[in-house]
Amino acid sequence: MDLTLPASIKPWLNFFHPLLMWILLGLSVYAMYLGVQIRRTREAQGDTKKELIKGKFNLKHHQIGSLLLALMVLGTIGGMGVTYINNGKLFVGPHLLAGLGMTGMIAISASLTPYMQKGADWARVSHIALNTLILGLFAWQAVTGMEIVQKIISNL
Repeated sequence: MDLTLPASIKPWLNFFHPLLMWILLGLSVYAMYLGVQIRRTREAQGDTKKELIKGKFNLKHHQIGSLLLALMVLGTIGGMGVTYINNGKLFVGPHLLAGLGMTGMIAISASLTPYMQKGADWARVSHIALNTLILGLFAWQAVTGMEIVQKIISNL
């Protein structure tokens, strides 16, 4: 299949995925902060708990988490699509495989929400473990992604 795009657009498509992923890395750190605040709220008592509840960390965490899920899935598909459009193939390697794994893990992590809302500690622990792993892989992906970006720039 030959997907022909104007030559002026093709090179710039390469930078959409990395830019989106760096934004998502920042949002992931913010989502982690919100999750920690939710845990602090749950464990707090008295006036401290009342003050923390005013922060609406639970709502913000759910909103950012939903945005992360949607954009990570779209960013993964988009990155693979642009690679295929520009090269006629995907480069199967650690960056692609880790990205696909992260996409699956964030879907599983999000699917634990109903169980956490019912108070299941196993779901909460699993959610935290998956998201910690995702964040670690995300940081590693940022480094390997910049190596790929440098290769693309050198070939322009």
